[in-house]
Amino acid sequence: MKLNHLILAILTTALWGLTFVVIKLGLGEFPPLLFAALRFVVVALPAVFLVKRQGIAWKWIIAIGLTMGVLQFGLLYIGMYNGMPAGLSSLVLQSQAIFTLLLAAVMLKDRPTRQQWLGMGVSLSGMGAIAFESFAQARLVGLLLVLGASLAWASGNITLKLANVANGFRLFIWMAIVPPLPLLGLSLWFETGQWEALRQLNGLGIGALLYTGLISSMLCFGFWGYLMQRYSPNVVAPFSLLVPVFGLLFSALLLGDSLGQLELIGGLLVFAGLALIVLAPRAASFKPQG
Repeated sequence: MKLNHLILAILTTALWGLTFVVIKLGLGEFPPLLFAALRFVVVALPAVFLVKRQGIAWKWIIAIGLTMGVLQFGLLYIGMYNGMPAGLSSLVLQSQAIFTLLLAAVMLKDRPTRQQWLGMGVSLSGMGAIAFESFAQARLVGLLLVLGASLAWASGNITLKLANVANGFRLFIWMAIVPPLPLLGLSLWFETGQWEALRQLNGLGIGALLYTGLISSMLCFGFWGYLMQRYSPNVVAPFSLLVPVFGLLFSALLLGDSLGQLELIGGLLVFAGLALIVLAPRAASFKPQG
């Protein structure tokens, strides 16, 4: 990989890692479902008027919008709102790699290699340690919600594979029109304080929306697609392991978050397991997203 592309890959994962800190800050300004809905409004407008759909079937736009939009981000934001630290969320969300392998084995008959099975076992043992510590710190609900978000992401990965769309960035732009209405409806049903959040909108809230929508979603996804077009997925995909590294680093530096002893051990096990999965021969391409 050329030096400028290497720098671009590291920059992209750093920006994605920082996203989890921005989400945590934004959750202090918006109810979680409203925040998620507004993020996709920022993505969809005005991009959907500038990027042509070019024959992408509506069934795939809707399916991916529901899995990778409504479910993934709805559950992630609620999980972080319910006590999951930003850095730990960035790590746990990457368990989508485990769920994707399992779903691919069942639905696509694409069986994992021995190294990938080993990686899943190591990661799951780490998840167990994190769950035990989370239970002790009364944030188990948040952990389960973020795990649900990673399962939704994995479901979206399988849907992407079935859709077989050549231009993933174009599909992402169009799928962004799906989540706002369902998320807004859920927000109106389950949340309060939406009007107050919008009426008291300040620089922090605007910055969180612009960062998560324009930088984390559009810019970083565009960078990632650019690299995927020029290099083998097996070369680019391992960089996704840097996302939780940056997430944990920025969370500690900017939010003062720290991990308990079991969470630290569990996090190292999860990371080791993910490395075994992603770096295994014939590893699939998992695009990180926060």
